[in-house]
Amino acid sequence: MTTFFGFGLADNMFPLNCEMTRCALTPEEARGIVKEGVEACLNPSHAATICVMRERFDIEVTIPPKAPIVSLKPGDRLLIMAVSGLPRLEGRHEYTPEEVKAATFRFGIWTVRKQGWRYAEPWGDTGGPPPHMPGAL
Repeated sequence: MTTFFGFGLADNMFPLNCEMTRCALTPEEARGIVKEGVEACLNPSHAATICVMRERFDIEVTIPPKAPIVSLKPGDRLLIMAVSGLPRLEGRHEYTPEEVKAATFRFGIWTVRKQGWRYAEPWGDTGGPPPHMPGAL
């Protein structure tokens, strides 16, 4: 089992068909998981966000020279620090204290439980959703 750490996730990180769970974490819980050991899948071009992560949450990870390609397997976990509200840095290299204070940070951990799971429509083999539901023809 490997635990990865990053700022986002992509569909191609997961097996084609799998079952996974997500659990919200406090910054303290996330920091504890990082201290246990993670493989960083951060993009080094996000240096300003990495700096905020270190200063605000005291989370320290080794930054790879380039963003790695992650392929999760059953048992693997992906710890995410989701950031919203930080503006794009155009012509500068760091965020202001006001920008960081206004931003929202959320931690969550995704765990790949098993492979081979297939989606089943919640309405079974009836041919589609009832007429009053979105997606009905």
